[in-house]
Amino acid sequence: MTLVTNLKQHSHIITTALCLVLILMGILLLQTGQGWAPILFISAFVIGGYQSAKEGISELIFDKHLSVDLLMILAAIGSGLIGYWMEGALLIFIFSLSSTLEELAMEKSKNAIAALMNMTPPTARKIEENGDITVLDTAAIRIGDLLQVRKGDTVPLDATLISPQSIFDESMITGEPLPAEKVAGAAVIGGTINQGPTVTVQVTAEKGDALFDKIVQMVENAQESKSKTATFIENMEDTYVKVVLVVVPLFILFAHFALGWDWLTAFYRGMILLTIASPCALVASSSPATLSAISRAARKGMIIKGGDIADNIANLEAIVFDKTGTLTIGKPEVVGATYLGDEKLIKQVVQAVEKQSSHPIAQALMTYTADSSAIDLQSLEDVTGKGLVAGYKGDSWKIGKAGFVVDSLVSPLSADLLAQIDEAESTGKTLVYVSQNDVLTAIFMVEDSLKPESKQLIAQLKEMGVTPILLTGDQEKTARYVASQVGIDRVIANCLPTDKAAVIQELQTEFASVGMVGDGINDAPALAQANVSYAMGSGTDIAMESADIVLMEDLTRIPFSIRLSKKMRSIIKQNIIFALSVIALLIISNLFQSINLPLGVVGHEGSTILVILNGLRLLYFK
Repeated sequence: MTLVTNLKQHSHIITTALCLVLILMGILLLQTGQGWAPILFISAFVIGGYQSAKEGISELIFDKHLSVDLLMILAAIGSGLIGYWMEGALLIFIFSLSSTLEELAMEKSKNAIAALMNMTPPTARKIEENGDITVLDTAAIRIGDLLQVRKGDTVPLDATLISPQSIFDESMITGEPLPAEKVAGAAVIGGTINQGPTVTVQVTAEKGDALFDKIVQMVENAQESKSKTATFIENMEDTYVKVVLVVVPLFILFAHFALGWDWLTAFYRGMILLTIASPCALVASSSPATLSAISRAARKGMIIKGGDIADNIANLEAIVFDKTGTLTIGKPEVVGATYLGDEKLIKQVVQAVEKQSSHPIAQALMTYTADSSAIDLQSLEDVTGKGLVAGYKGDSWKIGKAGFVVDSLVSPLSADLLAQIDEAESTGKTLVYVSQNDVLTAIFMVEDSLKPESKQLIAQLKEMGVTPILLTGDQEKTARYVASQVGIDRVIANCLPTDKAAVIQELQTEFASVGMVGDGINDAPALAQANVSYAMGSGTDIAMESADIVLMEDLTRIPFSIRLSKKMRSIIKQNIIFALSVIALLIISNLFQSINLPLGVVGHEGSTILVILNGLRLLYFK
């Protein structure tokens, strides 16, 4: 079974080699004057041309599509009919060799996926209740199961670290070369390698739902998606082939009656034209480059979801950044609080209210008030993008932004309090206000650290001529402080989640192409509206699904994606110009009778191989 599978996988190589052997034997027979050499050349036709003929005829019958395979077969048969069996056989061999090399080259661009799929182990070491270790298929592992991961082993599935600490190589997921230090309670990504001692982890996602599985699926889908250029070229192939099939007979007639060539020469030159005018190199101009770009991005911890997207990145003129979890780490902390009422009661209410929310700031407030005793609220209402309203013992409590809480207070804020607020906002702190029956009772000051690469990211974008914009629901002063820390000049503050998509739409009237970077559920509409959208891999599932590109870790992958896209576009243009130039040169050479059929095939198929190899350069783009 293995032998049969291997033969099928390498059938192109085997048939190409047999074709060459038969041609060489035929040439030797010609040298010795044997009259049955054409039989060997015809055998080379059948063996070397079978696959191309089968594909070409199949496409013609079932898809009503004329392909370059059909042109090559017709040219070879035409050459044989006028006695040029050796030339026809050489045409078939060179075309078969070219197809084999193309296949091998395309496989190379897909190796990133095969490498990704092989990164997760097929089995896991499950720790049973009695402490025994059982080796099971990863598909049999369930959420909550405890697994043992030895030093040097790959983590089978997404999990939480139970052991005190360890270090993990996440480079294959995030592209970050330095190992990540993890402590108990930290998330561990499936597919990463444990470089520390043997550890225990608790599974948080089953096979198929793990982050790694989603990444592989995204890249596989992306490789099936073609760019507009590739789609246009492939759609044009059918029309192009029809034109060639019409032009060749006209050329033969023109060569005989207008140029005075004899019928044999005219027909032979027509077969050369049929060969050299086919759009093999043109068809191969885009897809290998696009696949290579997507594969390269995947190796750098960035999932580009399609060829069209890979091409559109180059058009970006502005990129809009959400603040929390994007430019910042996304783990805000309460760094101070001002109480104007019963501190114990305020903490109890805040704890009870915020445990209903998944917002990062809500989590920070819960941590800050964790020592409060539990209370039961009478009512709770979430006012999207503004805050929450709760009822407790007949009192109405509001927790949220200034515009939501302060604007409805029964009395204005004191000068001292306004000064405190101004100072806090001027140093980038986010303020959360609490009121009881429209009387201010507390202000919490929340701070989220910037990601270390944020400043470098903005500087790189500016160098590339891309305008960075900060879009946030924070107050103007807070937003401007954060923007100044990373180098962003343009800020849009006090923006409700429901308004983000409208802001992107408005920016699209100013910039030809606008990108958006976010990570939360409330970013999904804006991500969908943007021309190109990026979601953080650590963000919500809906943000990852809405975005065009998923960044596994480092924000500096954004400038890399722009450079990669521009390089891809440049290579595709080079390929198209080169392919058309070679076709034009070969046609002119044929008119002057400067080339024979084998040389025409070498020039034509050689250009196809060069075009593919040029696209494969993107696999090593830095």
